[in-house]
Amino acid sequence: MKKKKLLLISTGGTIASVASNTGLVPKESGRQMLELIGEVPYDVEVHDILQIDSSNMQPEEWEIIAQEIYHNRLNYDGIVLSHGTDTMAYTASMLSFMLQDIEIPVVLTGSQVPINVVLSDAPDNLRLAFVAADLCQPGIYLAFDGKVMRGCRTVKVRTTNFDAFESVNLQPVAQVTSDGLVFNDQAQLKLAPNLNCKLNTKVDHHVSLVKLFPGFDPNLLFAMADNGCRGIVIEAYGLGGMNFIRRNIVAVIGELIKRGIPVIATSQCLYERSDLTKYEVGREALLQGAISAHDMTSESAITKLMWGLGQGMDLDEIAKFFETNVVGEVTLSVN
Repeated sequence: MKKKKLLLISTGGTIASVASNTGLVPKESGRQMLELIGEVPYDVEVHDILQIDSSNMQPEEWEIIAQEIYHNRLNYDGIVLSHGTDTMAYTASMLSFMLQDIEIPVVLTGSQVPINVVLSDAPDNLRLAFVAADLCQPGIYLAFDGKVMRGCRTVKVRTTNFDAFESVNLQPVAQVTSDGLVFNDQAQLKLAPNLNCKLNTKVDHHVSLVKLFPGFDPNLLFAMADNGCRGIVIEAYGLGGMNFIRRNIVAVIGELIKRGIPVIATSQCLYERSDLTKYEVGREALLQGAISAHDMTSESAITKLMWGLGQGMDLDEIAKFFETNVVGEVTLSVN
């Protein structure tokens, strides 16, 4: 039987790091990583495109990665992207928007411990990513510690534990068991019959992600807007509550909306949804024009906002965009 042809794109991160006088630094190539995990039942080619700590990952690097995937996607059965863990969830979310209707599975992975360390989690994560790139349906995924998750639903929740990522508000697409990689049919996307990926890397990074706390001065939002901020995601309380006594953040949101600056309300709570209709503190914000992120992760909400603004969407179009499930990033209630 002919082996599946897979592409490994390496970008650095902990998985590729070695010890130095200044701390861990990405140095290992994709080919070196392949040699360290041993034989896999695939025909794997390697492209080394970046060698950075993912804390340095920014929109310019997202564009490089998206272009590399797009231009190679039809030459392989699947693609694995090795990446640092710190911003991997952001990259997975942004690639989901930049590479909509991708025709093959693209699987991001990394590790908590460098691959050249004896007890590293890197070999298992890389092997899982290759299997996912072989077996998953087309889309953007993140594979880590025995779980394959939809990329735009992932969040890094632990700094050192091997179980570093969770799939938020959606079960993992697949998990490793003694039976192999077992898929969850309910977590699968309903794909269009004829996928045709169109690369779109235009983003506007003049946005902000703000965590609300008691005593937050809402005038700081005006300062952001006055200095070029074109959209804001606010991690509000609980279901999306925002204070309107004394430090009236709700009134400030209304003024920003009048300026044409979209304000997206998500929850500080990791699980479940925001719902601005339930409490007065949410309804007041909704009346001022705040846009609900529903059950999206903050990583997905901010990248969706960046991508939408990059397409030239105005306030009304952004509002409609956030009421649309584009790549499986949100659960919208059906009335």
